[in-house]
Amino acid sequence: MRDHRDAKAMAKAMREALAARGTTISHSEALEIVARQFGLANWNILAAQLDAAAPSPSSDNAIAFEQAVPIVRIFDVAKAHDFYLGFLGFKVDWEHRFGDNFPLYTQVSRQGLRLHLSEHAGDATPGGNMVVYMKGIRAFHRELTDKNYRYMKPGLEDEGTRLEVEVIDPFNNHMRFMELKEA
Repeated sequence: MRDHRDAKAMAKAMREALAARGTTISHSEALEIVARQFGLANWNILAAQLDAAAPSPSSDNAIAFEQAVPIVRIFDVAKAHDFYLGFLGFKVDWEHRFGDNFPLYTQVSRQGLRLHLSEHAGDATPGGNMVVYMKGIRAFHRELTDKNYRYMKPGLEDEGTRLEVEVIDPFNNHMRFMELKEA
């Protein structure tokens, strides 16, 4: 999470989802719940941590890019959860629907990697391809192998300058996990 806007967007999405189910909470209650989801006692502590982590404005208006978050097209929530949560070990950060019987838009994450999964037709093209640089690829490969996932048995490939594990989700989206070898 980068700043207050991300936390407030999460709180807003939660309020909308709860309202669609007939439960109303205040904005401040939603902010408190978001803080607890991050393991903090209250919103004030989360806000202080976000302030401390925020980069100070520079006089030269330097450009700084942050992490890209790929949007991955999915067609079936149960299959997506089985793959991304069950097999790859991600957790759901938040979910959003505009109402009952509407497509899902959700964020899943693991160890700093965030992905947005979307059932919305215009958000992404099925069959996408992404590269994820990482450390600990041998342990990750062992973890995946030990799960004995019915639909995917990825190998660990030595590509010369890097080690690579490729997985393909149920919607034909490819994820290539790579660890660069030490020079």
